[in-house]
Amino acid sequence: MQHKIDLLSDENAKDIADNWKYPDPYSFYNMTEDPEDYEEMTTPSLRADNYFQVLNDNELFGFFTLSLTESIVEIGIGIKPEYTGKGLGEEFIKIIIEFIKDNYNISTIRLGVAEFNTRAQKVYDRLGFSKTKKYSQKTNNAVYTFIEMELSL
Repeated sequence: MQHKIDLLSDENAKDIADNWKYPDPYSFYNMTEDPEDYEEMTTPSLRADNYFQVLNDNELFGFFTLSLTESIVEIGIGIKPEYTGKGLGEEFIKIIIEFIKDNYNISTIRLGVAEFNTRAQKVYDRLGFSKTKKYSQKTNNAVYTFIEMELSL
């Protein structure tokens, strides 16, 4: 994968928010399912410098978000719907890990993944993430169970 990482452009943020539609049960990740997520994605001041796009041969492949604390970075991840389930997730996550290592001085990467998303959990497991806790979170007009996972660098 020839990739380029930049801050998420307004055009691509709007495309993700309005047009990326995943099949059930992954429709949970559609930005239109949660007004707060949608607003954050489409509002430049809310995205700030925390949202990044990953281009593959100048085509939008995915995005990620970073939230930094002293020694931990929390990440959120999204892959364009037509690329999901095709074995590309592991390489995508590796690209993000390398970007973090090259640009930030942190010791731990943390993420939350919906409990039903075993496909993503398997990718994170293969890359060395460990499950650290299970928690409930209100989102998309309901309460869902998430698995927190961490990778020590």
